[in-house]
Amino acid sequence: MMKIIPTELVAPVFNPASFAVRGLVDQVLSEVRRDYGLAQAHVPGFDPHWIVARHADILEVSRQNVLFHSADRSATLITQAGEALVKEFTGGAYNLFRSLVQLDPPEHPKYRQVTVKAFSPQNVAQLQAKISSIAAEQVARLRDAGDTIDWAREVAMPYPLGVVLDLIGVPRADHPKMLRLTQWLFSWADPDLRRPGTDPRDPTHQARTWKMVFDEFNEYYTALMAERRAAPRDDIASLVANAKIDGEPMEHIAAISYYGILSTAGHDTTSHTTATAMWILAENPALFQQLKADIGLVPAFVEEAIRWATPVKQFIRHATDDCVLSGEKIAKGDRLYLSYPSGNRDEAVFDAPFKFRLDRNPNRHVGFGHGAHVCLGQHLARLEMRALWEQLLPQLESVEMAGDGRIIESEFVSGPKSVPIRFKMR
Repeated sequence: MMKIIPTELVAPVFNPASFAVRGLVDQVLSEVRRDYGLAQAHVPGFDPHWIVARHADILEVSRQNVLFHSADRSATLITQAGEALVKEFTGGAYNLFRSLVQLDPPEHPKYRQVTVKAFSPQNVAQLQAKISSIAAEQVARLRDAGDTIDWAREVAMPYPLGVVLDLIGVPRADHPKMLRLTQWLFSWADPDLRRPGTDPRDPTHQARTWKMVFDEFNEYYTALMAERRAAPRDDIASLVANAKIDGEPMEHIAAISYYGILSTAGHDTTSHTTATAMWILAENPALFQQLKADIGLVPAFVEEAIRWATPVKQFIRHATDDCVLSGEKIAKGDRLYLSYPSGNRDEAVFDAPFKFRLDRNPNRHVGFGHGAHVCLGQHLARLEMRALWEQLLPQLESVEMAGDGRIIESEFVSGPKSVPIRFKMR
């Protein structure tokens, strides 16, 4: 018999506000892993979803991109009313965007190939000097701030934003616009970051916000794409503008979506991980001193911060055929909710998963996803974070929280929106 998770237990996972309460969703998912394993959630206003909470099951689903699709229905969690509105907006399609996230084979590998070389380890390594220079600007920003700063707002947000938008070819004057659109898209329900007029209690407002964001991206990047086709430059905007798929120019909606995911996911997750990492250091003096004593531990610190933060909370897959997963019968058409925070706290994989440890080796986190949809920008993200901490830690004498940290209300991508710190530079 199909296992069903009690609604009162699992409902917080479907509520953006739950993710702003430190530890709440972790507690819920720990109980799901322990007592239910792979089971269904029937939450009012949503289709039934299998909650894929265990690390092994996440890997298994992620490996099988023909059996478990991303584009047949919404690739991220959405209400039934919201999904119906998306279909109304698109004339029947389930996704407003057609980015790498919302593509399946055979399209997905063809579109991914457009920029895969630009984000390869070899090409990213060549950016070391440029990124180190931008990281140095962030250290200087701390010196100019005196002894207190909101690390999340003043450093963690603008630093990766600047790196990736420079690589795309977006002028610096337009970076604030891209940050605003990112926050509207991913933080659509947050009271401080959402689009003015959005009411999270209205199940259609998520889709309405997505549509407005897509329209703004469409207006902006249609013009930029025309410029890069007329006069290509050495940037990612030119790669996308002049890409060919099966010998033809990239479909317009897919091209705009490509720019959209690069301009949002390309920095937001790194921002959240960087903000989380500082929050951890500010609360753990022994960890801070351990890192200062051995800068060689920074790569391990970054990997554990990625596991700990897990900014992307979920993606949704759609079963294309009947199958069996972990002994449970999945029917064709069933929806599966891949919970990355749960996978990264799975006791079967991580010893003491609720402890931040620098000695996890190997660190098998799924913070960047897994399989064909693994994060395209993972090597860039790691380089950005390593460069910042390697420059900052030798110059930072002390740090502590200067107030309460605050987390974004979002069921999709979430992390700290405020990390006030008190610090002393060397």
